[in-house]
Amino acid sequence: MKLGFIGTGNISSDVVTGICNSKISFKKITLSPRNKKKSNSLKKKFKKIYIAKTNQEVIDKSDWIFIGVLPKVGEKILPRLKFKSNQTVVSFISTINYLKLKKILKKKTNVVRAIPMPPIALGKGPVAIFPPHRRVKYFFDKIGDTIEIKSEKLSQNFWATSGTMASFYEIIKILSDWLVKKGLTRLQAQKYITSLYSALAELAKVNSKKDLKHFVAESQTPGGLNWQGVNELRKVGFYKSLERSINNILKRLNKK
Repeated sequence: MKLGFIGTGNISSDVVTGICNSKISFKKITLSPRNKKKSNSLKKKFKKIYIAKTNQEVIDKSDWIFIGVLPKVGEKILPRLKFKSNQTVVSFISTINYLKLKKILKKKTNVVRAIPMPPIALGKGPVAIFPPHRRVKYFFDKIGDTIEIKSEKLSQNFWATSGTMASFYEIIKILSDWLVKKGLTRLQAQKYITSLYSALAELAKVNSKKDLKHFVAESQTPGGLNWQGVNELRKVGFYKSLERSINNILKRLNKK
């Protein structure tokens, strides 16, 4: 199987890294010339990587094409490119929906929208895909946890929640910064906070059949430190603000 990437930004680079570090069998990966710094870095790091001279060359030399460009760039360049009917196109573009993609690509290609996250570089994290596709699911299962979505409307909810990723890092950054202010070294603070939240997430994942409200209740006792923490954040409207933020992201997605 020959793979091609149009766009070599952060997410595409993470997916390429995950593929090259996995047991996925492929003949070669062809990268678009855009973002030469990252393309060259990937080529130096891994074998079987080739940098194309044009985006069309990526398509001509690939069986599967992954599209990881900004929405405005995608709308500009994709109509100019010629795809083949037997190719599989996997789009990482957040605001170009499935029907619009099919219309832009014209040919009867296999089109799938996917939402990979940065941890895919480590072979971890969820990858939501729409529509369900057996081969694409099998592919991403080797570098993450694939979740097949049955409707585009539902898929927008996954895109919306993925918009909280930077917020998560901001939260653990604030906690880490606070520990540094209290005398810890930056290394100590970040190691403690990242290890803490990684372990909490892993515990919830391993016990995923349990409702998350179980963990909220189990991790606090009346009058205790966690009881104080969760209630003070609730009092200032932190959780409602988070939900409002996700709703606003969803509204933006649904306008497209």
